[in-house]
Amino acid sequence: MSLNSTEITGQIETITYTNPENSYTVARINVEDEDDMVTAVGYLPSAEVGQVVTLEGKWVIHPKYGHQFEFNSYSYDVPTSKEGIQKYLSSGLVEGIGPVMSERIVDEFGKNALEVIDEDPDRLLEVEGIGKKRYQEIKSSWEEQKEIRDIMVFLLSCGISPTYAARIFEKYGQEAVKKVERNPYRLARDIRGIGFKRVDEIAKNMGIEGDNPERIKAGISHVLDEAIDEGHVFLPKEELEERAFQALQVEKNKVENVLNRMFKNDELEIETLSEKNLQAVYLPALYRAEKGIADKLSRLLHFPSQDINSSFSDILKVVEKNSNIIISDEQRRAIKKSMREKVNVITGGPGTGKTTILKVMIAIFSRAGYKVRLAAPTGRAAKKMESSTGHPAETIHRLLDFNHHQGGFQKDEEDQIEGDIIIIDEASMLDSRLMYNLMNAVPEKSSLILVGDVNQLPPVGPGYVLRDILDSDVIPKSRLTKIYRQADESLIVLNSHRINSGYMPVMDSADDGSNLRDFYFVQEKDKNRILNMMLKIVTERIPGRFGFDPIDEVQVLSPMRRGILGVDNLNKKLKEILNSGKDNDRKDLKSGNNVFHNGDKVMQIKNNYELEVFNGDIGRIHFVDRDNKKLQVDYSGRKVTYSHKQLQELTLAYAITVHKSQGSEYPAMVMPVSTQHYVMLQRKLIYTALTRAENLAVMVGSKKALGMAVNNNKDEKRFSYLDGRLKNLLA
Repeated sequence: MSLNSTEITGQIETITYTNPENSYTVARINVEDEDDMVTAVGYLPSAEVGQVVTLEGKWVIHPKYGHQFEFNSYSYDVPTSKEGIQKYLSSGLVEGIGPVMSERIVDEFGKNALEVIDEDPDRLLEVEGIGKKRYQEIKSSWEEQKEIRDIMVFLLSCGISPTYAARIFEKYGQEAVKKVERNPYRLARDIRGIGFKRVDEIAKNMGIEGDNPERIKAGISHVLDEAIDEGHVFLPKEELEERAFQALQVEKNKVENVLNRMFKNDELEIETLSEKNLQAVYLPALYRAEKGIADKLSRLLHFPSQDINSSFSDILKVVEKNSNIIISDEQRRAIKKSMREKVNVITGGPGTGKTTILKVMIAIFSRAGYKVRLAAPTGRAAKKMESSTGHPAETIHRLLDFNHHQGGFQKDEEDQIEGDIIIIDEASMLDSRLMYNLMNAVPEKSSLILVGDVNQLPPVGPGYVLRDILDSDVIPKSRLTKIYRQADESLIVLNSHRINSGYMPVMDSADDGSNLRDFYFVQEKDKNRILNMMLKIVTERIPGRFGFDPIDEVQVLSPMRRGILGVDNLNKKLKEILNSGKDNDRKDLKSGNNVFHNGDKVMQIKNNYELEVFNGDIGRIHFVDRDNKKLQVDYSGRKVTYSHKQLQELTLAYAITVHKSQGSEYPAMVMPVSTQHYVMLQRKLIYTALTRAENLAVMVGSKKALGMAVNNNKDEKRFSYLDGRLKNLLA
């Protein structure tokens, strides 16, 4: 301890705030020699109520919050009093022990409770309510916590807050310290979220020089990873070198030397694209993906077609009669092309009859004896597809039989999809990696039909598959342009097409209360007034005038997460009104900065194949089990139980980003349009948001902000070469 430092020890009573990204924490601590609770501020990873902690730092007076202890180092201690042990065990730190069970354990073993768990855990079976299953859960969690603490000490000594200790331990196990010491830069590649910049600080504290080849190599990979996050499949060599030089601040020739070694060792792929006048540098997996998509589409098109044109007219007449549907000439041509070609892309905006075409095609193919498989990129999109067509649909991951424990997609070139006709909806969401895995599993004898709106936002992952396929002009396609729902029936449809064409939407929403429209633009300029108006519209006006449930049937969308009109603040404000949890009988669970109550609307933010819930799935919390630190979410009738550790995969979903809404539709959609979001004000974003609304769309904001978005048709630049590869193979 330094001469100017003070040391305090106490038990954490409450955690006022914690930042899950860097573990910055504000906690109230019960210190024996202090009359009042001590407010401690600093970086304190894995902090839980009940833990005993020793902090080293100094007393300060904050201009707003007053007397605080600002610490720069910490260590966790074992509580010694019965009360302290009970708080520690009930904190959620140990899986399987909540408030009730912690009380029973302390009643049974007293001050020796922690010693029993640590040295003689079999005695836990003596406690009422602990059977073999819970015993194993407690034992495993306790042992894992002990091992993680050792990793935390090591990471702290390297100069990094050990926020990611659990992930590092999960990846490397007992080898964690050895592997990090040998090459800390592997963390950037192996550990989700830790990033090159954070690892670079670790390496610097470990004495690794700035021009170390491993550092340069990791920096080059980091630049390419960033490019992938931006949607690129490759980077031009010159741009890659410049970005790497800026990130690493080393001599350019050293970057070139390492880059050349990576090419030689097949760690990167390089290809000269003459027509683009550049050398493209790829990560090997994306190089294989882009080449593979083009090769597979080419081979599929050259395989003999299952042409049923000879009986097309007769079958179509029967289908039209049975389903009471009249097909237009444009729709007829699209259906006939799908019958004739091995691959067809059907694209069009809202109201152009894509769903009608799907229904008719499914009926025709089925009557002709073909097995039809329907799939979409997300669970919500698949459910929508099944609901609108009446035919079973599934996610592409399920179609490809994804199994996390067995290494990924089980359907591939060796074991392909069983189906004659494979139809993929919401194809604008397909990125290069998912499309490659799909193409590997499509048999050459099968036909592939891609359906989507190319004017939607591009996929979150790398590539722009649907646009590139259409731009290649060598893959059969059917563009739908005729709108079948007219303005007097739907302003949503009319305004979607107006916005997509660069025109402001029709805003004449005046009505006498009996002539309700499906699109409204409520003008407000001030961001606080926009917020208050949105809250009133969601919680009062829409339920009162349209009868939609404000939680289940109204979805708030926002371009961004941050700011007063961002997703985070909107969720906080909507939850306060719709599901505050102030009733003392209500139970809650805290995870990071989220507090979950029974009835909350939540969204899964990463794929969990074990629980079979996927990124973007939205449900309602069915019940909260505070004692065991678990909760259950109802996903349209399917109940899924989350452990305390898995809660980090959930977030509130009263409001979500426009990007997260892709592939989904909602009875009612409400969205702010403000100059506060000027960075994100793009035509595609407004168009995508509006086309998410089934029955009602309400935008609140200024005409100036809306005009900025409608006029901003700058297409997102993505480095990809799928269109060129298709031309080279098929032109």
